[in-house]
Amino acid sequence: MTVETIDLAEFGEGFRRDPHPVYAHLRRRGPIHKVRLPEPDARHETWLVVGHEEARAALADPRLAKDGSRIGVTFLDEELIGKYLLTADPPQHTRLRALVSRAFTMRRVEELRPRIQRITDDLLDAMLPHGRADLVDSLAYPLPITVICELLGIPEIDRTEFRKLSTEAVAPSSGADEYDAFVRLAEYLTELIEDKRAAGPADDLLSDLIRTTAEDGDRLSPGELRGMAFVLLIAGHETTVNLITNAVHALLTHPGQLADLRADMTLLDGAIEETLRYEGPVENATFRFAAEPLVIAGTSVAQGDGVMIGLTAADRDGARYPAPDRFDIRRDTRGHLAFGHGLHYCLGAPLARLEARTALRSLLDRAPGLALDGPPGEWLPGMLMRGVRSLPVRW
Repeated sequence: MTVETIDLAEFGEGFRRDPHPVYAHLRRRGPIHKVRLPEPDARHETWLVVGHEEARAALADPRLAKDGSRIGVTFLDEELIGKYLLTADPPQHTRLRALVSRAFTMRRVEELRPRIQRITDDLLDAMLPHGRADLVDSLAYPLPITVICELLGIPEIDRTEFRKLSTEAVAPSSGADEYDAFVRLAEYLTELIEDKRAAGPADDLLSDLIRTTAEDGDRLSPGELRGMAFVLLIAGHETTVNLITNAVHALLTHPGQLADLRADMTLLDGAIEETLRYEGPVENATFRFAAEPLVIAGTSVAQGDGVMIGLTAADRDGARYPAPDRFDIRRDTRGHLAFGHGLHYCLGAPLARLEARTALRSLLDRAPGLALDGPPGEWLPGMLMRGVRSLPVRW
C-alpha cells in the first residue's frame, strides 16, 4: 500500500506560529503520518507520531533507537560534539546517565533553591524600575543560563556568545548557521574542558565529571565529556527559557486563569504543569530510528526509517485531555509528555520546574500590574523548540 507523504511546508508560515491546528488535523486522520519537514529541517521525510497513547508507547519502545550508528547514520552534532545522552542507547546510555544523574537528584536540586531565588531577585531588581521589558532578555533567559553555567562552572564572560551559538544549534536559521554553531560550540567546549583539567579540582559539575570514576573504574572519554557538557548546557537552559516565557504568555492571554492564580498561589504548580501540556518548550522529541521493522498504530515502519514523536501534538490529544485547546490551570495534567517518557525522560525536569516556580511566583508577587506590552516576537524556527524570541511586558 502506498503511504501518502504530507508536506508540512504546504501549511505555510502559520504552521510555525501555531502548529496546533495542523497537528489536530493530522490526529483526526490518524495517530501516525509520513511527513516531509519544512525548512530549516533539511526537507527530509520522517514518520511523525501525533497521538498521545502512541507517542507515550513510542518514547519507551527500545526498537526505536537514538543511536543512528545502529542503522549506519551519523549526524552533525554527534560528528562535531561527540556521543551524548540524546544520541545513545543502552548500555551506553545507561552508563552515561549513571555518571551524571547524581547531580540532578531532588536533594541536589533543592540545595540550589536559595541561589535560584537570589538570582531571580537580582534580575527583578534590575528589571522592575524600568516599568517595561522584554521578559526573555530580562528574566526568562538569564535565570536558567546563570544557574546552569554556575552549576557547570562556565565563565560569565562567555555566556553572551554561548547564548547565540546555543539558540542557533537548537533552532537554526539555516543549515549553514547550524553547522557553524556546532563547530564553534565543539571548539569552545574542548578548550573549556582542557582548561578545567589543567586547573585541577574545582567545585563545579564539569570538574566533577572530569574527575568522576564509577565503582568499576569507568570514566568519561574526552568526546563523552564534551557531549555531556553540550547536552547539559543546551538542555539545561533552552527548555527552561521557553517554559518560563510560555507560562507568562499563556497567563497574560488568559486573564481569568491569571486572576485565579493571583487569588490562590497554591495553583502555581498546576499552572506550570498546564503550561508544559498546553505549550511545552519542546515541540518534538529528537529523532529516533527503527532499529528493526515495527508497527505503530497499524502502520508499518521499515527498518532504518526516522521517527519523530510529537510531544506538543500528543499533549493536545482530546482522547487524553478533554477540551485540549483550553488553558486550564486546574486541569489534571498527569501523563503529559513535555519532559518525555521512558529511559530518556528529562534528567533536568526537577531543576526546570524549580526555576519556573521561582520565576513565576516572584514575578507575580512583585509585578501586580503585569500585562503584555505588544505582540510577542517571532516563534523559533524548526520543529524542536517551541517558544518566542521576545515577550514585551509592562507593569
